[in-house]
Amino acid sequence: MSLALDKVKGYALAALAAAAYGTNPAFAVPLYSQGMNPVSVVLFRYLMGLPLVALIMIVRGKSFRLKREEIVPVFILGVLMALSSLTLFESYNYMNSGVASTLLFVYPVMVAVMMIMFFHEKFSISTVICLLVMGAGLLVLMKPQGNTSISAFGCLLVILSALTYALYLVMVNVSKSVRCIPTTKLLFYVLGWGSLLFVAMIACGSGLTVPAMDWGWLNLLALAVIPTVLSLACTTRAIQLIGSTPTAILGSLEPVAAVILSIVVLGQTLTAQDIIGGSLIVAAATIVICSGPVDKAILRMRKMFPKVPRDRDKEK
Repeated sequence: MSLALDKVKGYALAALAAAAYGTNPAFAVPLYSQGMNPVSVVLFRYLMGLPLVALIMIVRGKSFRLKREEIVPVFILGVLMALSSLTLFESYNYMNSGVASTLLFVYPVMVAVMMIMFFHEKFSISTVICLLVMGAGLLVLMKPQGNTSISAFGCLLVILSALTYALYLVMVNVSKSVRCIPTTKLLFYVLGWGSLLFVAMIACGSGLTVPAMDWGWLNLLALAVIPTVLSLACTTRAIQLIGSTPTAILGSLEPVAAVILSIVVLGQTLTAQDIIGGSLIVAAATIVICSGPVDKAILRMRKMFPKVPRDRDKEK
């Protein structure tokens, strides 16, 4: 009974994490119109999230101390999450943020492929179908529309964001030292290492920018609370309860939330081609979480058709 409740809790947390992460463009894009650059936006997002996580740890009586064997894995996770955040936020300067958030959803497929290639998860027929459908979705999104085409550089940024996020999810799932770290403590150090990386980038010439208007600070606070502290805490806990692949797949709510908010809040529009391409990517990722039923259905269909004997068999 407890195991079943943990699974239900894990799925609910994964869904909440995805929906919360989908609010990123709604809060970030308006800050660019105030002269802020992506590095500064993500830095403030992380810095404002740090004291919130620290307060939660103090209230819960959690220790801030890391074991020696935990330091390097947590540092790597911090760098991965920082790079994922930065490349996604940078992509908003080159393409529709709703399309970018939909394209980001290739990360569940990346998680599934990594688990198969490096951690010996079973390679199934549904995975092959998933990859084919995802490839079709990417081709549709990349196809020129009239006199315009989607930014190749913007797509590259989103793919890098998806890859680094997929690596983060896999590492949280398979690293024994990381899995023993409480969720809030892990999040605190991930945000801390990420902040240091952004500070280093600014010191090297990226430049620090701040909101030109007071409401810009509210946007930064919202970024710190909703798609950062809430989303990442729920994601980490969900992985610990149900694993990285189901958590990644339930991220299907993320592009849905991002697209709706991009249209309602930012006034952006989507073409039929964007919707078709995005739907194929979401469908491809959804196939992974339904891999068990899908594979069983395919096997049943194969059994319905008798095997045709080859000429060599006839001769025998």
